[in-house]
Amino acid sequence: MLWAGRMRLGTFGILLMLVHTAAAACEFGPFPYRVTGIVCRMTKPAALLLNQETAQVIQTAFRNAKFPNITGERSMRLLGKVAYELTNIQVNGLSIEQSEVELKENDAIHIAIKNVTAFFKGTLTYGYAGAWFLQLFHSVDFEIESSIDLQINIKLMCQKDQVAADASDCYLTFHKLKLHLQGDKEPGWLKQLFTDFISFTLKLVLKSEVCNEINFLAQVLANYVHDLAANFVQDKDISVDIALASAPLIKANYLESHHKGLVLYKNYSDVFSDSVFSPSLLTESRMLYFWLSEHNLNSLALAAFLDKRLVLTFRGEKLQALFEMEDTEAQRKAVQMIFQGTSYNDSVAKVWSLAHPQISLQPEGTVVKSLVAAEVSVFPAGEEPLMVLYMEKEITVTIQAAYAEKKLILHASDSSIEFKVFKCTADPSGNDLSIRNFLQTMISVAGIPEVISRIELALTSLMNSKGLHLFEIRNPEIITRKGYVIVQLDFSFPNHLLLDFLEKRL
Repeated sequence: MLWAGRMRLGTFGILLMLVHTAAAACEFGPFPYRVTGIVCRMTKPAALLLNQETAQVIQTAFRNAKFPNITGERSMRLLGKVAYELTNIQVNGLSIEQSEVELKENDAIHIAIKNVTAFFKGTLTYGYAGAWFLQLFHSVDFEIESSIDLQINIKLMCQKDQVAADASDCYLTFHKLKLHLQGDKEPGWLKQLFTDFISFTLKLVLKSEVCNEINFLAQVLANYVHDLAANFVQDKDISVDIALASAPLIKANYLESHHKGLVLYKNYSDVFSDSVFSPSLLTESRMLYFWLSEHNLNSLALAAFLDKRLVLTFRGEKLQALFEMEDTEAQRKAVQMIFQGTSYNDSVAKVWSLAHPQISLQPEGTVVKSLVAAEVSVFPAGEEPLMVLYMEKEITVTIQAAYAEKKLILHASDSSIEFKVFKCTADPSGNDLSIRNFLQTMISVAGIPEVISRIELALTSLMNSKGLHLFEIRNPEIITRKGYVIVQLDFSFPNHLLLDFLEKRL
């Protein structure tokens, strides 16, 4: 599948990397933005960057085009009827001088490839029957030297709620089409004869086959990128519906696509019809933008809760680091009372969410409110396990997110803790406030940062498993506003990405 690999980072990635589409075959209703949960915007600088890969795209299209045999015949004086056939036509060499891309507002992506020098080779078989019934047949190798300009207008259509690219609006303009027979060893009249015969037919064949291949590659890439995006937002039973919510915007400076972003989990059915998205919320200064609604993040948190993923355990050194965050008399006394002399290696702490965490996006960050339970159990030698501490607490914390050095970074601030239930074997009456005060300090100073650190690692690992670490992301920013978050960044593609992709398709 070499052709699919070459398209991986080609010009058509401009429109297809973000999985956007047009409304030719889909109905979106009078208020399409109301169901928009995810938005992708790619600006003109990103389009220009991707256009640098045009040469590889066109080379693939020419190389993989299946050129049919070209046959013809003509009556000539003295020679009688002359017939010819060109077989085994293939590209022998190709170079491209210049490629340009233009976004035509509310129309298409226009790609102009100038001065494509292509050499074709094959076998020419010809024969003629003379006036005196003399029949002669010959086969000679040929090479065709051509100079071509190529123009492609790529339109976007919606089919079955996903992108379909139409690159059939394709034109080849020939500046030169020159036939060489066996290194020009054949007589000049023969060369001129067949040049005149086949030039017109050859131009039609080249245009048809090359343009068909480009259109086919665009459609294949559309399906590939849709599958790639769908896989990126799926992990086991949790996935995000990237079906289109509305037709894309094609402006002179950017392309924009709108997706439902509904969370799918087993029998859970997500519903969303109150989006606050507007194109004016995004700018044009960065290469790539992602807009996500608060509703989608809340739905993901619910799915993670239903899938029992919001559970953490601490043992040994991790447990010791939490309970010995400071070396004070009050700390030592509280630890002794809670663990009753049992070592950390014979103890375990478990933390889990009792209810669906509530997420609120605000200018100061992502506010997470959750009802959390925690219990500590000890395993004395030769005795049954004993739960020495159980508590339920409502925690509210504000989190700022960033992405640097290919890692997600979460920073917690403005946390508050309210105990709902508190049980401790060392204090059955619950009157000893020293233990509760110690635990409240421990949770805010060490517990919350440790939990967030675990989430950092888990989310970074998940994103890297989808291949995010392979991209060169520059200056990413995660900006929260009331009801939505914007991720904006610049990017570039390392060369090995294309090579790795090609190897998988060989």
